[in-house]
Amino acid sequence: MHKLLNYSFIAYVNKLTKLLPISVCKVINQEMLISVTKDYLFFTLLFLHHHTNSNFQLLTCISGVDYPERLNRFEIVYELLSISYNCRIRIKTFTNEINPIFSIVTLFPCANWWEREIWDLFGIFFLTHPDLRRILTDYGFEGHPLRKDFPLSGFFELRYDEAQKIVVCELIELNQEFRTFNFHIPWSNKNNK
Repeated sequence: MHKLLNYSFIAYVNKLTKLLPISVCKVINQEMLISVTKDYLFFTLLFLHHHTNSNFQLLTCISGVDYPERLNRFEIVYELLSISYNCRIRIKTFTNEINPIFSIVTLFPCANWWEREIWDLFGIFFLTHPDLRRILTDYGFEGHPLRKDFPLSGFFELRYDEAQKIVVCELIELNQEFRTFNFHIPWSNKNNK
């Protein structure tokens, strides 16, 4: 039975690569991983959602990853589940700060908050999203905190001024004093005098 299931799964993967504009296809532990360009992402998800041999009706997660050394530095990963066939598929696509991705909220309504979270934390813009606004950070927040080039301390500092009895927002100044270093190593074998 297991060999028959494995054979039909591999046959399905081969058929899928012929039907869809997939650039990379891998199978890891009975789970498919495909990569598509952002231009064909919505079409691919629409096919996987509606086709009777796929029937991936459930979107379980959308996540973003930042690789600043790449030309398309952001990787967006969609994870789908087919309950009727008991299988999972992971779809990856790539973009940069300038080029947006089409929203899939019309196809999977649960994608609404995940796309808002990715917009808030990475700055990846989703076209045709019905309500793309910040979800985890404050509305006046500047920048996107999960980008690898975001400063760890942020840009602003809030403190309470006792004299004025208000909360003051100031730019962060990171001054470092000049230091001299003694490169003497105390555990070395040489006798230093």
